[in-house]
Amino acid sequence: MADAAFSTRITEVFEQLKEDEAVKKGLSFIEQDHHQTIADQIALTEIPAPPFKEQQRAENFMHRLQALGLEEVQMDAEGNVFGMRRGSGDGPKIFVSAHLDTVFPEGTDTTVHQKDGILYAPGIGDDTRGLAELLAVVRAMKEAGIKTSGDLLFGGTVGEEGAGDLRGVKAFFAARSDIDAFVSIDGEGFNHITYLATGSFRYTITYKGPGGHSFGAFGTPSATHALGRAIAAIADLETPSRPKTTFSVGQVSGGTSVNAIAQEASMAVDLRSNDEQELGTLESRFLEIVQKAAEDENRRWGDDRLKVEVARFGNRAPASQSPEAPIVQIVCAAVKSIGGQPRLGEPSSTDSNYPMSLGIPSITIGLGGDFGGAHTLEEWHNPKNGHLGIQKSFMAILGMAGVKDICESLLIE
Repeated sequence: MADAAFSTRITEVFEQLKEDEAVKKGLSFIEQDHHQTIADQIALTEIPAPPFKEQQRAENFMHRLQALGLEEVQMDAEGNVFGMRRGSGDGPKIFVSAHLDTVFPEGTDTTVHQKDGILYAPGIGDDTRGLAELLAVVRAMKEAGIKTSGDLLFGGTVGEEGAGDLRGVKAFFAARSDIDAFVSIDGEGFNHITYLATGSFRYTITYKGPGGHSFGAFGTPSATHALGRAIAAIADLETPSRPKTTFSVGQVSGGTSVNAIAQEASMAVDLRSNDEQELGTLESRFLEIVQKAAEDENRRWGDDRLKVEVARFGNRAPASQSPEAPIVQIVCAAVKSIGGQPRLGEPSSTDSNYPMSLGIPSITIGLGGDFGGAHTLEEWHNPKNGHLGIQKSFMAILGMAGVKDICESLLIE
Protein backbone atom coordinates (compact mmCIF):
# COMPACT_ATOMS: atom_id res chain seq x y z
CA MET A 1 0.00 0.00 0.00
CA ALA A 2 1.28 3.42 -0.89
CA ASP A 3 0.69 6.83 0.61
CA ALA A 4 -1.58 8.93 -1.54
CA ALA A 5 -0.95 12.39 -2.97
CA PHE A 6 -3.41 14.95 -4.30
CA SER A 7 -3.34 18.30 -6.06
CA THR A 8 -3.34 21.76 -4.53
CA ARG A 9 -6.50 22.66 -6.48
CA ILE A 10 -8.42 19.75 -5.02
CA THR A 11 -7.17 20.55 -1.52
CA GLU A 12 -8.35 24.14 -1.86
CA VAL A 13 -11.81 23.09 -3.04
CA PHE A 14 -12.19 20.76 -0.07
CA GLU A 15 -11.25 23.58 2.27
CA GLN A 16 -14.08 25.62 0.71
CA LEU A 17 -16.49 22.74 1.13
CA LYS A 18 -15.57 22.29 4.79
CA GLU A 19 -16.32 25.94 5.49
CA ASP A 20 -19.79 25.84 3.92
CA GLU A 21 -22.59 25.86 6.52
CA ALA A 22 -24.68 23.25 4.71
CA VAL A 23 -21.72 20.90 4.42
CA LYS A 24 -20.92 21.41 8.10
CA LYS A 25 -24.52 20.58 8.90
CA GLY A 26 -24.31 17.40 6.84
CA LEU A 27 -21.10 16.25 8.52
CA SER A 28 -22.53 16.93 11.98
CA PHE A 29 -25.75 15.11 11.11
CA ILE A 30 -23.83 12.02 10.02
CA GLU A 31 -22.23 11.71 13.46
CA GLN A 32 -25.55 12.27 15.22
CA ASP A 33 -27.24 9.77 12.89
CA HIS A 34 -25.02 6.92 14.10
CA HIS A 35 -27.82 4.93 15.72
CA GLN A 36 -30.02 5.06 12.61
CA THR A 37 -27.16 3.78 10.49
CA ILE A 38 -26.67 0.84 12.85
CA ALA A 39 -30.42 0.16 12.87
CA ASP A 40 -30.40 0.04 9.05
CA GLN A 41 -27.33 -2.20 9.06
CA ILE A 42 -28.94 -4.69 11.44
CA ALA A 43 -32.28 -4.72 9.64
CA LEU A 44 -30.69 -5.29 6.24
CA THR A 45 -28.31 -7.96 7.54
CA GLU A 46 -31.23 -9.98 8.87
CA ILE A 47 -32.77 -10.09 5.37
CA PRO A 48 -30.83 -12.93 3.67
CA ALA A 49 -29.27 -12.14 0.30
CA PRO A 50 -27.61 -15.38 -0.86
CA PRO A 51 -25.98 -15.54 -4.29
CA PHE A 52 -28.55 -15.10 -7.08
CA LYS A 53 -31.35 -14.68 -4.50
CA GLU A 54 -31.05 -11.06 -3.46
CA GLN A 55 -34.60 -10.00 -4.32
CA GLN A 56 -36.04 -9.81 -0.78
CA ARG A 57 -33.25 -7.54 0.40
CA ALA A 58 -33.37 -5.59 -2.86
CA GLU A 59 -37.06 -4.86 -2.41
CA ASN A 60 -36.51 -3.67 1.15
CA PHE A 61 -33.61 -1.47 0.07
CA MET A 62 -35.70 -0.04 -2.76
CA HIS A 63 -38.40 1.01 -0.27
CA ARG A 64 -35.75 2.71 1.85
CA LEU A 65 -34.53 4.70 -1.18
CA GLN A 66 -38.11 5.73 -1.91
CA ALA A 67 -38.65 6.83 1.71
CA LEU A 68 -35.63 9.13 1.38
CA GLY A 69 -37.28 10.95 -1.50
CA LEU A 70 -35.18 9.73 -4.39
CA GLU A 71 -36.79 9.97 -7.82
CA GLU A 72 -37.32 7.23 -10.39
CA VAL A 73 -36.56 4.48 -7.86
CA GLN A 74 -36.60 1.16 -9.70
CA MET A 75 -35.42 -2.43 -9.89
CA ASP A 76 -33.90 -3.38 -13.23
CA ALA A 77 -34.20 -6.73 -14.96
CA GLU A 78 -31.04 -8.06 -13.29
CA GLY A 79 -32.20 -7.12 -9.80
CA ASN A 80 -30.22 -3.92 -9.16
CA VAL A 81 -32.14 -1.17 -7.38
CA PHE A 82 -31.41 2.55 -7.64
CA GLY A 83 -32.93 5.99 -7.56
CA MET A 84 -32.00 9.51 -8.63
CA ARG A 85 -31.09 12.58 -6.60
CA ARG A 86 -31.15 15.34 -9.18
CA GLY A 87 -28.56 18.07 -9.33
CA SER A 88 -28.73 21.47 -10.95
CA GLY A 89 -27.97 19.92 -14.32
CA ASP A 90 -24.46 21.23 -14.95
CA GLY A 91 -22.36 18.42 -13.59
CA PRO A 92 -21.55 14.76 -14.21
CA LYS A 93 -23.88 11.85 -13.52
CA ILE A 94 -22.45 9.53 -10.87
CA PHE A 95 -23.61 6.10 -9.77
CA VAL A 96 -22.93 5.47 -6.07
CA SER A 97 -23.54 1.90 -4.96
CA ALA A 98 -22.99 -0.89 -2.46
CA HIS A 99 -23.61 -4.54 -3.24
CA LEU A 100 -26.71 -6.36 -2.03
CA ASP A 101 -25.45 -9.94 -2.13
CA THR A 102 -23.49 -11.89 0.45
CA VAL A 103 -21.43 -15.07 0.07
CA PHE A 104 -23.62 -17.13 2.39
CA PRO A 105 -25.92 -19.84 1.02
CA GLU A 106 -29.66 -19.95 1.46
CA GLY A 107 -30.64 -21.05 4.96
CA THR A 108 -27.76 -19.31 6.76
CA ASP A 109 -28.86 -17.74 10.04
CA THR A 110 -28.17 -14.01 9.71
CA THR A 111 -29.61 -12.93 13.04
CA VAL A 112 -27.49 -10.12 14.49
CA HIS A 113 -26.11 -10.51 18.00
CA GLN A 114 -24.50 -7.70 19.97
CA LYS A 115 -21.89 -7.88 22.69
CA ASP A 116 -19.93 -4.98 24.15
CA GLY A 117 -21.02 -2.77 21.25
CA ILE A 118 -19.79 -5.20 18.58
CA LEU A 119 -22.23 -6.63 16.01
CA TYR A 120 -21.95 -10.30 15.04
CA ALA A 121 -23.64 -11.93 12.01
CA PRO A 122 -22.75 -13.36 8.61
CA GLY A 123 -22.73 -10.41 6.20
CA ILE A 124 -22.79 -7.70 8.89
CA GLY A 125 -19.86 -6.00 7.19
CA ASP A 126 -19.49 -7.19 3.59
CA ASP A 127 -21.33 -5.36 2.23
CA THR A 128 -24.39 -4.69 4.36
CA ARG A 129 -22.51 -1.96 6.16
CA GLY A 130 -21.97 -0.37 2.73
CA LEU A 131 -25.71 -0.31 2.09
CA ALA A 132 -26.31 1.33 5.48
CA GLU A 133 -23.60 3.93 4.89
CA LEU A 134 -25.05 4.77 1.48
CA LEU A 135 -28.45 5.45 3.05
CA ALA A 136 -26.75 7.64 5.66
CA VAL A 137 -25.11 9.75 2.94
CA VAL A 138 -28.47 10.34 1.26
CA ARG A 139 -30.07 11.29 4.61
CA ALA A 140 -27.27 13.76 5.30
CA MET A 141 -27.63 15.44 1.92
CA LYS A 142 -31.36 15.70 2.46
CA GLU A 143 -31.05 17.02 6.01
CA ALA A 144 -28.45 19.62 5.01
CA GLY A 145 -30.38 20.71 1.91
CA ILE A 146 -27.34 20.33 -0.33
CA LYS A 147 -27.82 20.84 -4.06
CA THR A 148 -25.18 19.13 -6.12
CA SER A 149 -24.33 20.19 -9.64
CA GLY A 150 -24.31 16.65 -11.00
CA ASP A 151 -27.06 14.05 -10.81
CA LEU A 152 -26.50 11.25 -8.31
CA LEU A 153 -27.80 7.72 -8.71
CA PHE A 154 -27.78 5.84 -5.41
CA GLY A 155 -28.35 2.09 -5.40
CA GLY A 156 -27.54 -1.51 -4.61
CA THR A 157 -26.08 -4.00 -7.06
CA VAL A 158 -26.47 -7.77 -7.27
CA GLY A 159 -23.90 -10.44 -8.04
CA GLU A 160 -20.70 -8.88 -6.75
CA GLU A 161 -19.59 -11.96 -4.85
CA GLY A 162 -18.17 -15.20 -6.25
CA ALA A 163 -20.06 -16.78 -9.11
CA GLY A 164 -22.18 -13.65 -9.40
CA ASP A 165 -19.37 -12.45 -11.68
CA LEU A 166 -20.33 -8.76 -11.31
CA ARG A 167 -23.58 -9.48 -13.14
CA GLY A 168 -25.23 -6.46 -11.55
CA VAL A 169 -22.81 -3.78 -12.72
CA LYS A 170 -22.37 -5.53 -16.06
CA ALA A 171 -26.13 -5.38 -16.69
CA PHE A 172 -26.38 -1.81 -15.42
CA PHE A 173 -23.68 -0.47 -17.74
CA ALA A 174 -24.89 -2.57 -20.66
CA ALA A 175 -28.22 -0.78 -20.41
CA ARG A 176 -26.97 2.81 -20.27
CA SER A 177 -24.12 4.99 -21.40
CA ASP A 178 -24.84 8.18 -19.46
CA ILE A 179 -22.75 7.48 -16.33
CA ASP A 180 -19.64 9.62 -15.93
CA ALA A 181 -18.21 8.03 -12.77
CA PHE A 182 -18.82 5.06 -10.49
CA VAL A 183 -18.33 4.72 -6.73
CA SER A 184 -18.59 1.46 -4.78
CA ILE A 185 -18.84 1.69 -0.99
CA ASP A 186 -17.21 -1.56 0.08
CA GLY A 187 -14.19 -2.86 1.96
CA GLU A 188 -12.52 -2.40 5.30
CA GLY A 189 -11.11 0.91 6.50
CA PHE A 190 -12.58 4.40 6.09
CA ASN A 191 -9.30 5.63 4.59
CA HIS A 192 -8.77 2.66 2.25
CA ILE A 193 -9.04 3.30 -1.49
CA THR A 194 -9.12 0.68 -4.25
CA TYR A 195 -8.40 2.23 -7.63
CA LEU A 196 -6.85 -0.75 -9.47
CA ALA A 197 -8.74 -3.86 -10.57
CA THR A 198 -7.54 -7.45 -10.42
CA GLY A 199 -8.92 -9.54 -13.27
CA SER A 200 -10.06 -13.14 -12.97
CA PHE A 201 -11.28 -16.05 -15.06
CA ARG A 202 -13.15 -18.88 -13.34
CA TYR A 203 -13.65 -22.30 -14.85
CA THR A 204 -15.46 -25.54 -14.20
CA ILE A 205 -13.53 -28.41 -15.77
CA THR A 206 -15.30 -31.77 -16.04
CA TYR A 207 -13.76 -35.04 -17.20
CA LYS A 208 -16.14 -37.77 -18.37
CA GLY A 209 -15.34 -41.37 -19.25
CA PRO A 210 -16.97 -44.81 -19.54
CA GLY A 211 -16.28 -45.83 -15.93
CA GLY A 212 -16.45 -49.37 -14.63
CA HIS A 213 -15.48 -51.76 -11.83
CA SER A 214 -12.07 -50.96 -10.36
CA PHE A 215 -10.91 -54.57 -10.85
CA GLY A 216 -13.09 -55.95 -13.60
CA ALA A 217 -12.75 -52.93 -15.91
CA PHE A 218 -9.18 -52.09 -15.04
CA GLY A 219 -7.50 -50.44 -18.00
CA THR A 220 -10.41 -48.07 -18.63
CA PRO A 221 -9.50 -44.35 -18.52
CA SER A 222 -10.54 -42.73 -15.25
CA ALA A 223 -12.06 -39.29 -14.90
CA THR A 224 -10.47 -38.81 -11.48
CA HIS A 225 -7.05 -39.89 -12.76
CA ALA A 226 -7.32 -37.32 -15.56
CA LEU A 227 -8.37 -34.71 -13.03
CA GLY A 228 -5.37 -35.61 -10.87
CA ARG A 229 -3.03 -35.24 -13.84
CA ALA A 230 -4.44 -31.79 -14.53
CA ILE A 231 -4.25 -30.64 -10.92
CA ALA A 232 -0.65 -31.78 -10.57
CA ALA A 233 0.36 -29.85 -13.70
CA ILE A 234 -1.56 -26.76 -12.62
CA ALA A 235 0.18 -26.86 -9.23
CA ASP A 236 3.56 -26.74 -11.01
CA LEU A 237 2.73 -23.61 -13.03
CA GLU A 238 5.06 -20.67 -12.47
CA THR A 239 3.66 -17.15 -12.62
CA PRO A 240 5.18 -13.69 -12.15
CA SER A 241 5.02 -11.95 -8.80
CA ARG A 242 4.84 -8.61 -10.63
CA PRO A 243 2.26 -8.18 -12.00
CA LYS A 244 0.79 -10.49 -9.39
CA THR A 245 -0.69 -13.51 -11.19
CA THR A 246 -2.22 -16.47 -9.34
CA PHE A 247 -4.11 -19.74 -9.75
CA SER A 248 -6.10 -21.98 -7.45
CA VAL A 249 -8.02 -25.23 -7.75
CA GLY A 250 -10.70 -24.36 -5.24
CA GLN A 251 -13.11 -27.29 -5.39
CA VAL A 252 -12.94 -30.90 -6.62
CA SER A 253 -15.60 -33.57 -6.88
CA GLY A 254 -16.17 -36.90 -8.60
CA GLY A 255 -16.37 -40.65 -8.43
CA THR A 256 -19.07 -42.86 -6.95
CA SER A 257 -17.27 -45.53 -4.93
CA VAL A 258 -13.88 -46.69 -3.76
CA ASN A 259 -14.16 -49.70 -6.04
CA ALA A 260 -15.32 -47.90 -9.17
CA ILE A 261 -13.40 -46.26 -11.99
CA ALA A 262 -14.81 -42.75 -11.99
CA GLN A 263 -17.11 -41.82 -14.84
CA GLU A 264 -17.04 -38.15 -13.96
CA ALA A 265 -14.80 -35.75 -12.01
CA SER A 266 -14.61 -31.99 -11.96
CA MET A 267 -12.83 -29.00 -10.47
CA ALA A 268 -13.48 -25.28 -10.07
CA VAL A 269 -10.47 -23.12 -10.87
CA ASP A 270 -9.71 -19.47 -10.24
CA LEU A 271 -7.12 -17.63 -12.37
CA ARG A 272 -6.18 -14.04 -11.48
CA SER A 273 -3.83 -11.29 -12.54
CA ASN A 274 -3.42 -7.55 -12.31
CA ASP A 275 -2.43 -7.53 -15.98
CA GLU A 276 -4.63 -8.45 -18.93
CA GLN A 277 -1.80 -9.96 -20.98
CA GLU A 278 -0.53 -12.10 -18.09
CA LEU A 279 -4.06 -13.30 -17.36
CA GLY A 280 -4.45 -14.32 -21.00
CA THR A 281 -1.12 -16.14 -20.96
CA LEU A 282 -2.04 -18.01 -17.78
CA GLU A 283 -5.40 -18.96 -19.25
CA SER A 284 -3.79 -20.38 -22.38
CA ARG A 285 -1.34 -22.49 -20.38
CA PHE A 286 -4.14 -23.69 -18.12
CA LEU A 287 -6.33 -24.76 -21.04
CA GLU A 288 -3.42 -26.65 -22.61
CA ILE A 289 -2.94 -28.55 -19.35
CA VAL A 290 -6.63 -29.39 -19.15
CA GLN A 291 -6.67 -30.88 -22.66
CA LYS A 292 -3.35 -32.67 -22.26
CA ALA A 293 -4.54 -34.39 -19.08
CA ALA A 294 -7.38 -36.01 -21.01
CA GLU A 295 -5.06 -37.02 -23.84
CA ASP A 296 -2.50 -38.48 -21.43
CA GLU A 297 -5.12 -40.50 -19.55
CA ASN A 298 -6.47 -41.92 -22.80
CA ARG A 299 -2.96 -42.68 -24.07
CA ARG A 300 -2.08 -44.46 -20.83
CA TRP A 301 -4.76 -47.07 -21.53
CA GLY A 302 -4.83 -47.03 -25.34
CA ASP A 303 -8.34 -45.57 -25.35
CA ASP A 304 -10.09 -42.47 -26.62
CA ARG A 305 -13.34 -42.45 -24.70
CA LEU A 306 -12.45 -39.98 -21.95
CA LYS A 307 -13.49 -36.42 -22.78
CA VAL A 308 -13.16 -33.04 -21.09
CA GLU A 309 -15.77 -30.29 -20.88
CA VAL A 310 -14.58 -26.72 -20.29
CA ALA A 311 -16.96 -24.05 -18.97
CA ARG A 312 -15.89 -20.52 -18.03
CA PHE A 313 -18.32 -19.04 -15.50
CA GLY A 314 -16.36 -16.00 -14.37
CA ASN A 315 -14.84 -13.12 -16.32
CA ARG A 316 -13.72 -10.04 -14.41
CA ALA A 317 -11.57 -7.75 -16.47
CA PRO A 318 -8.37 -6.29 -15.01
CA ALA A 319 -8.11 -2.51 -15.26
CA SER A 320 -6.03 0.36 -13.96
CA GLN A 321 -6.05 4.10 -13.38
CA SER A 322 -3.32 6.52 -12.46
CA PRO A 323 -3.06 7.49 -8.79
CA GLU A 324 -3.10 11.01 -10.19
CA ALA A 325 -6.55 10.50 -11.77
CA PRO A 326 -9.08 13.07 -10.49
CA ILE A 327 -11.39 10.46 -8.97
CA VAL A 328 -8.51 9.01 -6.93
CA GLN A 329 -7.30 12.40 -5.77
CA ILE A 330 -10.81 13.49 -4.83
CA VAL A 331 -11.26 10.53 -2.48
CA CYS A 332 -7.78 11.09 -1.03
CA ALA A 333 -8.69 14.69 -0.29
CA ALA A 334 -12.02 13.61 1.21
CA VAL A 335 -10.22 11.30 3.65
CA LYS A 336 -7.80 14.08 4.53
CA SER A 337 -10.63 16.57 5.03
CA ILE A 338 -12.02 14.55 7.95
CA GLY A 339 -8.64 14.07 9.59
CA GLY A 340 -7.60 10.74 8.07
CA GLN A 341 -4.56 9.59 6.14
CA PRO A 342 -5.57 8.19 2.74
CA ARG A 343 -4.14 4.83 1.78
CA LEU A 344 -4.05 3.54 -1.77
CA GLY A 345 -4.62 -0.20 -1.76
CA GLU A 346 -3.27 -2.96 -3.96
CA PRO A 347 -5.38 -4.11 -6.93
CA SER A 348 -8.50 -5.99 -5.92
CA SER A 349 -11.65 -7.47 -7.45
CA THR A 350 -14.73 -5.32 -6.78
CA ASP A 351 -17.75 -3.89 -8.57
CA SER A 352 -15.46 -1.16 -9.89
CA ASN A 353 -13.66 -3.66 -12.15
CA TYR A 354 -16.22 -3.55 -14.89
CA PRO A 355 -16.85 0.19 -15.34
CA MET A 356 -13.12 0.81 -14.91
CA SER A 357 -12.47 -1.63 -17.77
CA LEU A 358 -14.85 0.48 -19.89
CA GLY A 359 -12.77 3.57 -19.23
CA ILE A 360 -15.25 5.09 -16.77
CA PRO A 361 -13.58 6.68 -13.71
CA SER A 362 -14.36 4.18 -10.95
CA ILE A 363 -13.32 3.67 -7.36
CA THR A 364 -14.09 1.50 -4.35
CA ILE A 365 -13.95 3.29 -1.01
CA GLY A 366 -13.78 1.69 2.42
CA LEU A 367 -16.25 1.57 5.29
CA GLY A 368 -16.20 3.01 8.79
CA GLY A 369 -15.46 1.06 11.97
CA ASP A 370 -13.47 -2.12 12.46
CA PHE A 371 -14.15 -5.48 10.81
CA GLY A 372 -13.24 -9.13 11.11
CA GLY A 373 -14.18 -12.60 9.92
CA ALA A 374 -15.39 -11.54 6.48
CA HIS A 375 -16.93 -14.43 4.49
CA THR A 376 -17.23 -16.55 7.65
CA LEU A 377 -20.09 -17.31 10.01
CA GLU A 378 -18.13 -15.43 12.70
CA GLU A 379 -18.12 -12.12 10.82
CA TRP A 380 -18.23 -9.05 13.07
CA HIS A 381 -18.26 -5.27 12.91
CA ASN A 382 -17.40 -2.71 15.55
CA PRO A 383 -19.19 0.50 14.53
CA LYS A 384 -17.16 2.75 16.83
CA ASN A 385 -16.12 5.83 14.84
CA GLY A 386 -18.07 4.40 11.92
CA HIS A 387 -19.26 7.89 11.04
CA LEU A 388 -15.81 8.61 9.58
CA GLY A 389 -16.48 6.29 6.66
CA ILE A 390 -19.78 8.00 5.93
CA GLN A 391 -18.31 11.49 6.25
CA LYS A 392 -15.53 10.52 3.84
CA SER A 393 -18.07 9.23 1.29
CA PHE A 394 -20.22 12.34 1.75
CA MET A 395 -17.28 14.66 1.05
CA ALA A 396 -15.97 12.58 -1.85
CA ILE A 397 -19.36 12.56 -3.58
CA LEU A 398 -19.68 16.33 -3.18
CA GLY A 399 -16.23 16.81 -4.70
CA MET A 400 -17.08 14.57 -7.64
CA ALA A 401 -20.52 16.00 -8.33
CA GLY A 402 -19.80 19.63 -7.51
CA VAL A 403 -21.98 21.77 -5.25
CA LYS A 404 -24.12 24.63 -6.51
CA ASP A 405 -22.64 28.05 -5.66
CA ILE A 406 -19.54 26.49 -4.05
CA CYS A 407 -17.52 24.48 -6.56
CA GLU A 408 -17.66 22.77 -9.90
CA SER A 409 -17.14 19.04 -10.24
CA LEU A 410 -13.52 18.13 -9.60
CA LEU A 411 -13.86 15.23 -12.04
CA ILE A 412 -13.56 17.83 -14.80
CA GLU A 413 -9.88 18.63 -15.25
